[in-house]
Amino acid sequence: MIDRRRLLIGGGAGLGLTVAWGLWPRDYPAALPTLPGEQAFGGWLTIASDGRVMVALPQTEMGQGSWTGLAQIVADELGADWRTVGAFPAPITPFYANPVGLDSLLEGMPAALPDAWRGGGGVDPAPMLTAGSSSIRMFEEPARAAAATARALLIQAAAARWSVAAADCTTRDGFVVHGAQRLRFADLAAAAAHQAPPAEPPIGQGGAGRLMGQPLPRLDSPAKVDGSANFTADIRLPDMAHAAIRQGPIGDSHLVAIDRAAGEAVRGIVAIVEEPDTDRPRWVAAVAATGWAAQRALDALRPRFATTGPRIDDDAIATALARALADTGRRIAGEGDPDDGPAAARTLTAEYRVAAGVHAAIETTAAVAAFADGQLQCWVQTQAPGLARRAAAQAAGLSERQVVIHAMPVGGGFGAGLDHAVVAQATVLAMRLKRPVNLVWSRGETLLHDRYRPPAAARMTARLGAGGAILGWRARIATPPVGAGLVERLRPGGLSALAMRLDPADRYAVAGGAPPYRLPAWAVDHHVAELPLPTGHLRGGAHGYSCFFTESFLDEIAHEAGVEPLSWRIGMLGQNPRLARCLSTAASLGGWEGGIAGSGQGIAAHAFRDSTIAVMAEAHWREGRPVVDRLVAAVDCGRIVNPDLVRQQIEGGLIFGLAHALGAATGFDRNLATVRGFDRLGLPRLADTPDLTVELIRSDEAPGGVSELAVPPVAPAIANALAASTGLRARTLPLRSEG
Repeated sequence: MIDRRRLLIGGGAGLGLTVAWGLWPRDYPAALPTLPGEQAFGGWLTIASDGRVMVALPQTEMGQGSWTGLAQIVADELGADWRTVGAFPAPITPFYANPVGLDSLLEGMPAALPDAWRGGGGVDPAPMLTAGSSSIRMFEEPARAAAATARALLIQAAAARWSVAAADCTTRDGFVVHGAQRLRFADLAAAAAHQAPPAEPPIGQGGAGRLMGQPLPRLDSPAKVDGSANFTADIRLPDMAHAAIRQGPIGDSHLVAIDRAAGEAVRGIVAIVEEPDTDRPRWVAAVAATGWAAQRALDALRPRFATTGPRIDDDAIATALARALADTGRRIAGEGDPDDGPAAARTLTAEYRVAAGVHAAIETTAAVAAFADGQLQCWVQTQAPGLARRAAAQAAGLSERQVVIHAMPVGGGFGAGLDHAVVAQATVLAMRLKRPVNLVWSRGETLLHDRYRPPAAARMTARLGAGGAILGWRARIATPPVGAGLVERLRPGGLSALAMRLDPADRYAVAGGAPPYRLPAWAVDHHVAELPLPTGHLRGGAHGYSCFFTESFLDEIAHEAGVEPLSWRIGMLGQNPRLARCLSTAASLGGWEGGIAGSGQGIAAHAFRDSTIAVMAEAHWREGRPVVDRLVAAVDCGRIVNPDLVRQQIEGGLIFGLAHALGAATGFDRNLATVRGFDRLGLPRLADTPDLTVELIRSDEAPGGVSELAVPPVAPAIANALAASTGLRARTLPLRSEG
């Protein structure tokens, strides 16, 4: 519980009222830039003397609507007028640690970490983090506590002025109300700052509840619609130079030659910079007066790299995955012995493959750095601003206290904002040239040096009894160990590295592989594939392929056993009524015909981040390519703050899942990704977009995650629909005809 001692309050005459979120860990101070004479004691909900309600938010806005959702929670609890509510980024401090997001992102891995790691405190605090569909799950309670305390103080100030009992007052639309009497928050803010806070935040009292569940307009929409919203590449500073960069192929690559004379001949060139402090530079940058001139100069340089170490191409990846499946795997999760049972049981086996997935966000990788008067400022597209600050400080040779990070809105992060190589590069250039530098990676550079969702292969085996009953289930998943790299980037040093040595099992790599159905015996094994690929988190993580394996194989079992796929699934969900209801709802809305041959209908379900979803697809083949006609989704994500935000995220997730079902992947040749532009990504266009239906199921459960929820079940639903269309079963992602 958040009590009076843990909720800090400050204010000043004429300056309004500020109330802390009261987040843990509470042994870290937080400070905001303040007006002269204004007191600050941490991260604040601010009620200004002009009536504005400003909410300090620790989450990066990436289009998911977390700024609107969290601000709506504050406005709801406060009894504010939504038209007066705004938001701004919170300062970087462990005060805003997000262990819920970290634990969700890493799927609870490694298990050997102590409770202090999960709690975000101690010597190894969780970072500020926007990931794991955690914004509402992590911050709803402290947001409500801050707003409830502010409401109580405003009511006390008004009650004192009217000489009435505070219990007889309430708040509504930015006013404290007592019968016919009304006072604006703006008129009470200064006096409220001097009131004693209640022993415990009175959550759910007063004006709370009027805005909860309402489709309020997004705070970020106006600026994005009129073009005034600034992203990282839009930043302009006095005397700024623009940079383009070229890095070597994957692996141990170093620069061996450039045509410096040709680069320097380009009009507008400022400097040509090779990675400093090394005899084997890994990158070269052209810095010029404009971004166009910088890219032209970089092309004129014709950088040439030498690469040593393992060769990475499609054949090497296929060989590594096959070798891993042939080796003994490591048990990650399971129950009972899948191989134990009647000898007469039938065995069904199927193998699946998934290519490396790319982030391919609209906004390419970028960072801006400027150093002056002993202080480094960076404008960054980051999902972990504290880690961005650390990367910049290390690159500049400064302390983190000398670095200011401006966390910018991100044009579709999808997990790419967890990597900060570009921040270090921009910092090096700014320090070297002693002027602000805007570094923007080209589309090709962004795809060539992505942190890919790794390629994966699975061998699925089931032992079947009478009527298609599954007696034993085993999922063998071969893929590189992604989790170790994520832990190292998100928790550098501290307890994380030690815990990895104590418990090397990579739960992240096979996350989502545990079937949500009631099975007598099942197992999920990770077969470690030795692939020196740079890997990272992509929206949905390993669920993006593990759900494809599970739900596709379930469909194959159902058809092999001659049972109807929907009712068969529901019959195995006695312990998961929320997922069963999603399945029945999606089928009802979609006009499910039983998945019979020629119907072109398929269905899939998934439980993820404390939410559940089912997707029904209608699809067919056209000239060897899948065409998706319709997607129907039924969602149970618990209590809903803003239904429009949820619907937008589900619709966006369906399209994102569609993109990764049809493309959004790359192969490799000579240690380079073969896809270097949107033209070869196979992304769905407007004409390819199916009819979308989304049903939000009413629920009183605690809010679950939404941003990644719709991604995993789309590909298997489409694959199952294609199999029902012509009988051709696609077992690879991206989907292609194998008949």
